[in-house]
Order: sequence, then structure tokens, then C-alpha cells
Amino acid sequence: NYTTDTKSRRENKKTLENLYSLSVDITKIRGLKEWVLLQDVAYVKEISGILQEMGADETTVANIIERCPEVILHTPAEINSQRALWQLVCQNEKQLIKLIEQFPESFFTTEYQQNQKANILLFQELGLKNNIITRFLTSAPNIFYNPVEKNKNVIETLQRNYLHLGGSEANMKIWILKLLSQNPFILLNTSTAIQENLEFLQKNYFTDQEVLQLLSKLKGFIFQLNSTTMQKSMLFSKNIFKCSDQELKQLVLKCPALLYYSVPVLEERLEGLLKEGISIAQIKETPMVLELTTQIVQYRIKKLSALGYDIKSGNLESLNGTKKDFEVTYGKIQSKKERPIFNPVAPLHIED
Repeated sequence: NYTTDTKSRRENKKTLENLYSLSVDITKIRGLKEWVLLQDVAYVKEISGILQEMGADETTVANIIERCPEVILHTPAEINSQRALWQLVCQNEKQLIKLIEQFPESFFTTEYQQNQKANILLFQELGLKNNIITRFLTSAPNIFYNPVEKNKNVIETLQRNYLHLGGSEANMKIWILKLLSQNPFILLNTSTAIQENLEFLQKNYFTDQEVLQLLSKLKGFIFQLNSTTMQKSMLFSKNIFKCSDQELKQLVLKCPALLYYSVPVLEERLEGLLKEGISIAQIKETPMVLELTTQIVQYRIKKLSALGYDIKSGNLESLNGTKKDFEVTYGKIQSKKERPIFNPVAPLHIED
């Protein structure tokens, strides 16, 4: 805990001198975290030395300190421990220094070293590749702050439910690794929340096989929801599409976004489609279009309209998919439009 009382304290002269010698932009630090400059003890030279030892040049060191000024308040022992920890999954120090420059906050959070180490070992034992674990360390550092028992508990709950829903023992490892790779934040949930969400789906007449299908399609994001929001979203869809429970279930299986997105999001997207002249019947036929933001839908309709393609009279399949999927669809429609209506090399049969 560092003091933030800037009025009664003066900046540490020695810290300033050491930072100037590294060509660090002090004004950036003053704007970002001035309190760092007020501390009695800072390890500017020592931390700079460790980073340079790892292969960082002076510009890189300055960039790291400017982006994450509190690095200079860590002891050399803390940084060396963190360095050893990340080396468990990094190929070499060149890769490590690149990660530190890109994600300094993740690297310099040293309070949870024991938990971080235990979780790295857990993920390695589970079979996750080191490049996936480094991605977790930089993009989802919070999962490493959990006690390892908590993460183990969530993983075991997922495995148990996978088998209970009819998944095979042989495929379980691949399934859990894929799920974690797609959405590591699943580990921030509790085992209870996971259990409740699965039970909600079963109460709403989804078969075990369909629940498994939804888990794979939603990449585990379903565990970040709760039964109340899912219930509201399903009721909204049922009213809009005027469908039975069975029809609603089929729509959700086709488009899990109907379960995942909140009512305000679904309302906004639906409104955007209706403004473009698209009917509820068309949306019901191709509900996956609700996975796209209003801006993406408008952009795609505009592009297709420029080719003379009338989205109002056709189906909505041409709007669907990722950016790459749409570009393929667009290319096909474009080439079809440009294709000549007769074969230019075929002989012409003209009567004399």
C-alpha cells in the first residue's frame, strides 16, 4: 500500500535522476501514476538491469516503465521470481521480454506468485500447451490469482457434467482443453453457478445431447450468465417469434445468441433489422443474423444492395457468418452478377 497524499510529499530526487538517465518520459509517469515518484525507496537501476539482462534495450526499458511505473517499486527478488515463473512456459527470454513489453501489468503483478506457479503446473498437467498458458497469463491473468484448488474444482465440475451429459471419457480431455482455450474466464465462475446453469437448460426441456451442443457452440460463455437473464431472453424470443416451447428450443439450438444476449441487446438488433425492411418471418427462418451487431448488418446490406441483391425478398443466409464467410458469399454473388448470360465462344445459330 503506497501513499497517495501528493500534497504533503515531494518527488524522490534520486528516483527522478535514475529515470532521466534511462530517458524515461517523467511527464507520462506524472500523468499516469505520480504517487510512484513520491516513494522513499525505488529500484530503478536494479529493475532496469534485470530487464536489460533479459535482452531489453534502453528504449524497451523506458517504454515498460512509462506504461507501468510501479515496476520500479518491486524488489529485484520479486522480479527475478516472476521471471523464473514465466520461464516455465516461455520458449526463451526473447519471447519473455516481448510479452513484458506488451503486457507489463500482467507480468508485474507479483502478489500471487504461489498461486500463479501452482496454476501453471495444473494447466501443464492438464495438457494445455505452453503457448496457450502464456496467452492466459497475458490476457486472463486473474485466473492465476485463484487458489489452485478453486480452479481444480471448476475443472472437475465441468468434467463430471460432460460425462453426465453423455460425453465420452475418450473425448473428455480434448473437450475440456478446447473449452478452456476458447474461454479461460470460465474459471472465474463458481462450481455452483455452473451447476445451476446446466440445470436451467435441462428444466427447459433441452436433452443432455442438446445441452452439450450448446456448451460447445457457446464456448463456455453460458457459465457467465444466470438463469434469470436466460429466462428473460428466452421469453422475449418466444413473444417476438410467436412460437411454441419446442419451436423456441430449436431456434436457440440454431442460434445460441438468443440465450446468451440480454433482452436490450436483442431488442436493439431486432429493431435494426426491421428498419432495413427485414420481416420477423425472415429473422425466424435465419435467427443467426441476431449474432451480428446492427452496424455490421447495415454495412453488409449496403454492400449487397450495391450489387442489386434485394435482402427483403431473399433469405438472410447471405448476411450471416464471420467477416471471411461474408466476403466469400459476397464474392460469389458478385461473380454471378458479372458472369455473361451467353457463352461467347459458342456458335451463333442465325437464320439466313
